[in-house]
Amino acid sequence: MAIAVQLDFEGATLDQYDAVCKLMGLTPKGPGPAGAISHFATMTDSGLRVVDVWESRERFDRFAQEQIGPFSQQVGITSQPAMQFFEVHNYFTPGG
Repeated sequence: MAIAVQLDFEGATLDQYDAVCKLMGLTPKGPGPAGAISHFATMTDSGLRVVDVWESRERFDRFAQEQIGPFSQQVGITSQPAMQFFEVHNYFTPGG
């Protein structure tokens, strides 16, 4: 089942986000990692917010453990993000 996850990184910046994406080999508007359906990042009053839709919680958890956590620490994001998970009833993908 697809899940959505909202990650709030208090105090994190867009520069740090861009650095994490670069370490992951991801480019703006390019393909996402395997298992990811959609993704966006924005700033809030308290820091960085990332919202994703993933094919499954397991795929997200594996990606978070192997990439999000280590690369976030590498760019100076030292605290764990606040996370909320949602079961996805429906989502849309771009038409061809």
